[in-house]
Amino acid sequence: MDSRTDTELMVAVRSGEISLLAELFDRHHVRLFNFFLRLTDRRDSSEDLVQEVFLRMLKYRTSYRADASFAVWMYRIARNVVTDQWRKSGTFEPLELAAELIAPAVSPFDSARLDEEVAILRAAFFSLAEDRRELLVLIRFEGLRHDEISELLGCSVGAVRVRAHRALAELRDAYSALTGGDNDLRRAERTAD
Repeated sequence: MDSRTDTELMVAVRSGEISLLAELFDRHHVRLFNFFLRLTDRRDSSEDLVQEVFLRMLKYRTSYRADASFAVWMYRIARNVVTDQWRKSGTFEPLELAAELIAPAVSPFDSARLDEEVAILRAAFFSLAEDRRELLVLIRFEGLRHDEISELLGCSVGAVRVRAHRALAELRDAYSALTGGDNDLRRAERTAD
């Protein structure tokens, strides 16, 4: 394992040491896979999207600036890849997917209350607009800081905070609508006892 930072590795790749892209792949492919999986809920296409990100990193390696955050550059490419995928396929319908997620796949006797709530939460999540889902994934699961997201989205840190607040409010409202107004998971668990 190479002890250089992501930036140092990418600068070397940019300079022609293309084999070092394999090290960056080893470091980030799981992270990118999870990013795509959380956005699309599709395992097979998430794997393809990860491959496409690294192909584009290779193709556009000369555009990498060492003074910029590697994570922001990588996620900018990832956002472009997933956006291109959605445009090309035209088949990703979050509301249809939400309806599928809410449909009971197992008998009510076999399903635990928590599993039902998680399914409803996933349905609420996938009912959000793509940009709202993406923002929540970047903050909650990818662990990007607000300033990194601000650079990635091309807006102020304050705008990121406002958008995140609105996205969480929309998620809460969507969950509430799906549960008939009971939007507190802890309260729902207590009433089930």
